[in-house]
Amino acid sequence: MFRTESMISLRFGLPRLTAFATAALVSVAMMAAPATYAATKSTAAKTSAKKTQKAVKSTKAVASAKAAASPRKVIVLKNGKRSVVAARHAAPVRAAFVPAKPSLGEAMGLRDTEDALSLRSSVALVMDQNTNEVLFQKNSTAVLPIASITKLMTALVVMDARLPMDEMLTVTEDDRDTEKHSSSRLRFGTTLTRHEMLLLALMSSENRAASVLGRSYPGGLPAFVSAMNKKARELGMNDSHFVDSSGLSSSNVSSAVDLARLVNAAYRNPTIREFSTQPEHEVSVAGRTMHYVSTNRLVRGGSWEIGLQKTGYISEAGQCLVMQTRVNDRNVVMVFLDSVGKLSRFADATRVRQWLEHQPPSAGGQPRPFPSTPNLTQGPKSPAAVLASQQSHGT
Repeated sequence: MFRTESMISLRFGLPRLTAFATAALVSVAMMAAPATYAATKSTAAKTSAKKTQKAVKSTKAVASAKAAASPRKVIVLKNGKRSVVAARHAAPVRAAFVPAKPSLGEAMGLRDTEDALSLRSSVALVMDQNTNEVLFQKNSTAVLPIASITKLMTALVVMDARLPMDEMLTVTEDDRDTEKHSSSRLRFGTTLTRHEMLLLALMSSENRAASVLGRSYPGGLPAFVSAMNKKARELGMNDSHFVDSSGLSSSNVSSAVDLARLVNAAYRNPTIREFSTQPEHEVSVAGRTMHYVSTNRLVRGGSWEIGLQKTGYISEAGQCLVMQTRVNDRNVVMVFLDSVGKLSRFADATRVRQWLEHQPPSAGGQPRPFPSTPNLTQGPKSPAAVLASQQSHGT
């Protein structure tokens, strides 16, 4: 310390007492420096450790989230071999519930109609195909969207045109669904015969196949739609109107009575009967095989004797079903429109069949005149008016 005092006094020319005090302070600082350095180092180490722990936790959280999002393989032993039989996913994040818009039938109050069979369909019609006798009806003259039931008219126009069924047709961007933005297994560029396009349209309700059929008609889709409406007039379908070949537009409308006429006309064509009632079919596209099944579970079930059928659905139309079938030795036509659920239309058909099985068989006799139907301007409130009312109320 005294040496330090002398050096300070000589270097800075300070008085001896001041130099002594300064030297003392320097010595204290030098003694405290190691402790301060150690403390600083310890604090830095603790801070670094905390950051590391946070980083580890963050990494684990990300890994956990990825693991939750990824399917977990479920392995079972079968015949002594390990195999994956399922993949389990974490519970999905639940989005806010958004109620669906009501169908036009519901908006028109048709679902409030009670009937003796307690059907879930707003509209129903059951007729003896041979005599035109109405066996059961419910709102049968109401004019509603018919969704893919439209494809029966598409099939009639295609068959009437006598176009080559082996002609190759290609799916293009023009066949994209810009109405409902529905998906399709037929990719753009897919090429199939007109025969296969019609089969898929009737059996599996393939929308792009139906679009191709309309677009490939001489004169294009406008000419095809014109032919559809002309055919409707020829059949006496005065409450029907068509705007496309797939049924995706809610402007494709008809009544149950009109659709019974359509079913009878389509039933007279053996190709339409065969294609609409085929339970399954495979097509080969670009070296890969695609398996299609009927949209009608009653066809796939095998317990019904169904001669022709078509299903349909868009939100405005509800679940729809038309069939020609044989029950209790009687050929009947069934029409169900605006059914509440996907399965309820089939349940309604089953309920009607059970009821018919307990009725006396048909006595035959001369066919009766086909039930008359009101014109669109005279019938129930039109779908266009209901839709405009919904939009004006923001529904």
